[in-house]
Amino acid sequence: MRLEGSCHCGAVRFSLDSSTPYPYQRCYCSICRKTQGGGGYAINLGGDARTMKVKGADDISIYHAKIKRSGRAHTSTAQRHFCRRCGSALWLFSPEWPDLIHPFASAIDTPLPVPSEHTHLLIESKASWVVVNKQPRDKLFDGYPKESIAQWHERLGLVAD
Repeated sequence: MRLEGSCHCGAVRFSLDSSTPYPYQRCYCSICRKTQGGGGYAINLGGDARTMKVKGADDISIYHAKIKRSGRAHTSTAQRHFCRRCGSALWLFSPEWPDLIHPFASAIDTPLPVPSEHTHLLIESKASWVVVNKQPRDKLFDGYPKESIAQWHERLGLVAD
């Protein structure tokens, strides 16, 4: 499925192909929550990095999150791309998975399919004011699930062309 996305002000537009377009995974970590706003979580999709096309690249800035573990902080290798004009979060790229781009569902303009279930992850990091809206088929994880975005789509027979 071809995904088209943009920032709020329109300075940045992008497109890429995705075989995993269902916005099912809700991440409650402090990084997603604070860089994306919204309902206390962010939704990432999977996309093919080789097909990525960007207009307005000069208006993109990159943020490397600071991750604190065991009292020590280190800088994440993941690159969170956002519009430097309006602050819209656009996509995440991690050099550990160079074939993938993870666009944020909030930046996608293409109508996305509705998932039959959601995966709520990093629940242990959610803000105290956030109420997890768990539906009967949803799965909750304090940390990361073992099932990847691709595996979730495959399990439900939802891999797109």
